[in-house]
Amino acid sequence: MLTGLLRRLSRIPTVVRRATVVPVTVRCGIALAGVLAMTVAWPTALLASQFVVPLLVIAVWPAFAPRGRGATFAALIAVAGWIVDTAGYDSRIALWRVVSLATLLYLGHTLTALAAVLPYDAVVNLDVPGLWIGRALIVVLISAVLTVLALGLTEDLGGDAFQLATLAGLAAATGVTVILVRLTRRT
Repeated sequence: MLTGLLRRLSRIPTVVRRATVVPVTVRCGIALAGVLAMTVAWPTALLASQFVVPLLVIAVWPAFAPRGRGATFAALIAVAGWIVDTAGYDSRIALWRVVSLATLLYLGHTLTALAAVLPYDAVVNLDVPGLWIGRALIVVLISAVLTVLALGLTEDLGGDAFQLATLAGLAAATGVTVILVRLTRRT
């Protein structure tokens, strides 16, 4: 195990020497999205303490290892921070925080997907990440508009029927996810 670690560490100068601009920029975008997501999600009292170092390490982890489970773990930690802030520290749930956290997590996730298939030494035209980010921003914009519309409807349509419809929608989304996972594992 130590030999494998030493072999990986010895490859770092070669990786740094061969890296090209676009893959490094994509990985910097992953790190920036992760750090900003942690900043938006976690309470400021915890960000100003010694806990900021592990949060920052978790936030930039997907930038260094995009093919692993780091992006999922970082997103879960960011969501846990938002829950800690709203439930534990009694922070007000603000629309800007919800939309910005969702935006940053989605951008970090989609950039991690791009970095996972983009070798660090690839020569890539700037159109590739530009179109990738453009599509991601369109998805973010549509999601933000639909979120604001849905929140506006909740004020107008509140009550037991709306809560039942919400639970039915969550159950349907969970069912579709389970079906898709089983279908992908079957092939």
